[in-house]
Amino acid sequence: MTPKSPFVMPSPLRRRADVAALAAIASLLLLQAPAEASDAITLAPPTQDEAVKTVHSETAILAGGCFWGVQGVFQHVKGVQRAVSGYAGGTADTAHYETVAGGSTGHAESVQITFDPTQVTYGTLLRIFFSVVHDPTQLDRQEPDSGKQYRSAIFPQTAEQEQVARAYIAQVEGAQSFAKPVVTRIETGASFYPAEDYHQDFLSRNPTYPYIAIYDQPKITDLKRLFPAIYSEKPVLVSAAGK
Repeated sequence: MTPKSPFVMPSPLRRRADVAALAAIASLLLLQAPAEASDAITLAPPTQDEAVKTVHSETAILAGGCFWGVQGVFQHVKGVQRAVSGYAGGTADTAHYETVAGGSTGHAESVQITFDPTQVTYGTLLRIFFSVVHDPTQLDRQEPDSGKQYRSAIFPQTAEQEQVARAYIAQVEGAQSFAKPVVTRIETGASFYPAEDYHQDFLSRNPTYPYIAIYDQPKITDLKRLFPAIYSEKPVLVSAAGK
């Protein structure tokens, strides 16, 4: 679906759409071929996780390629109270889409996840991140997008989160869960900057947009299939917070 007016697509966004359009044409040409199986896998739960807290709000920041799909997946996880697309790893003055798209700002397209740790743990979010959200063996790229702004990264907000993240990466690597090494970076001390309004809730607002339909909607299907107990049919939208 073409975004509705007054949505104005910046030039980098149009280039992303062009890539998706080419992929859509390729898919049409291959309709006679067998459908590919999903790349999503079921990883074991983390053996080390945060202690369940009595507080009802905690924050995680994760980067795994285009933030449209990352945000869209976590918006369907029970216990997630809010998921905001944005930028992390760089400075405030470069936290703008057209600048980040150049790949030299230090920023990664990221998602800030506010969650209730009594309903979903940080370790469970990481399990979803590695199982469904992205391919952690891809260096500085995901799907058709390439550049350091699309890197796989975890931005721990506490020392405990950093410990859990490092332990889970070691666990996944030790189990040889993937055919290639995990390249996910753990980056501490980074600030998060929300992305422009037109990026928020993009998956939910544009479910048939070519890029979303090809690369991100299958992730929602995989989340429901692999994590049915914590899948929420109704997404938690950023736009709903203002109503």
